[in-house]
Order: sequence, then C-alpha cells, then structure tokens
Amino acid sequence: MTELDRVPPGVDPSVPSSARVYDYLLGGKDHFAVDRAVAERLLAVAPDSREVARANRRFQVLAVRHAAQLGVRQFLDLGTGIPTSPSIHETVREVSPACRVVYVDYDPVARLHAQVLLADSPGVAGIQADLRRPAEVLADPHVTGLIDFDQPVCVLMVGVLHFVMDHEDPAGIVAAFRERMAPGSHLVLSHAMAESPPEAVAQLQAATAGTPAQGRFRTREEVLKLFDGFELIGPGLVPVQDWYVTEDDELRIPLLTGKPHLRLDAGVGRLP
Repeated sequence: MTELDRVPPGVDPSVPSSARVYDYLLGGKDHFAVDRAVAERLLAVAPDSREVARANRRFQVLAVRHAAQLGVRQFLDLGTGIPTSPSIHETVREVSPACRVVYVDYDPVARLHAQVLLADSPGVAGIQADLRRPAEVLADPHVTGLIDFDQPVCVLMVGVLHFVMDHEDPAGIVAAFRERMAPGSHLVLSHAMAESPPEAVAQLQAATAGTPAQGRFRTREEVLKLFDGFELIGPGLVPVQDWYVTEDDELRIPLLTGKPHLRLDAGVGRLP
C-alpha cells in the first residue's frame, strides 16, 4: 500500500499542510511527499529547523505544566497538529488528573489521529475547526462541554499564527479568545520572526506561496501586540529555545548551539 492509498477523505495530498510539515520535522510518520518537499527546502537553508521544532515542542510542555502548577485546569490548544508525546493532556494530568483539554485543528489528518488517540480519554476532546473563525470554535459543543470560560483557561497558539495572514486579522483572533478568558488565564504563543535570516524567509515563502502552509514572518513589535491585554511572564518574548519558567528547570536542556537559521520566538501571557 502506498501513502496515497491511505489518504483520508477531504485531504488533498498535492497540497502541503503546516501540520504535516511540522510532523516531518519532529520525526513523525504522518506526512506526504509534498509535505516532505517543503520541509526539505526549509532544511536546505535552515538545517537546524528540526532542533527549532523540538525546542518549540519543549516550550509548549514547559508552559502548560507551569499553568497547571498555578491551578489552571482547562486547556484549549488551537492548531494542535499531529499528536506528539508528551501531549498536553499527558503533561498537565501529571500535575492534576482533573485537567480538561480540547485539541483544535483544521487538518483532517490531525483530527483523525486525535480521535484515535483520545477515544478512551474522558475530559479530553479533539475537533476539526479553524482558529480563524473563533466564534465557531467557541460555540463547538466539545468546547462548551469541557471549557468553562468563567474559570481560568490556558489557550495555546503555538507555531500557528504565522500561518494567519494579515488580512485574516491575527490580533483580532487573539482578542476574540481573550475577551472570553477569565482573569488568571494564560496565552501560550510562539511565532516565526521577521528577524530570521532573509534567505531562509525567502526560501520558505517561495516553497509555500498560495498554500495553507504559507507563512507570515512578523517583527518583535508585531508579535508583542498579539499579547495586548496580557502580562508576559518568565523571560518575556524570547527565542523559543531560551524560554523557561525557573533557572533550574530540568527540561531546560540546550537543543541549539549558536544562532538558529530560522528564528521562532515564544512567550506566555497571563490575563490580570
């Protein structure tokens, strides 16, 4: 059986997916030739992109664990991608088994994997939806059934908003969720930066132009504006490999040496 024989309904294997490209960089198996081609073009100009992807994943683990340690018991992951261990629910339930998680992605492959993974996980759900339509996400019965927005919630937008173009109003998307979040809630966000080397930016944009995997590299000032209304915690907005909660955090293991070819910055905001 070839990979084209196992294409899920609704998936066009000739169009790259940001979720599947990321899966390839993380060493997963759920991607097609078109996704590998995009990833390899990126690796050609930014050979440490796998390490950046792993550092991004580690940032997510640190951030959600920290939120759970502060008492947050609800997590809404927007742009989940292909499930990777340790998952969010695995991580936060080490802190408290009462934690509830909803995974959201518009990619049918990501949704199918989430459904299989979560089949026997009460208090955890995976839905197919687009964060570009916040009202639809917030009205989904899985979200309303598991997330109580009168209580603190951790909303994740990890490595996803750079796939939202300016005309799709990324700041407005963040604001739509922020307006529903109770004091003490957290926003966990990472974003591809315009401060990345120009050659890497140009190559990636050329490889993905006009596809769902096209990216918008934003400046530090533009990304900081996405945190309007939140107070940045920890080290603030920093390269993803440099984000930490405490200096002695056992997961703060160097993954990158020197300046990465592709810069991804990360931050966690708390709603006062």
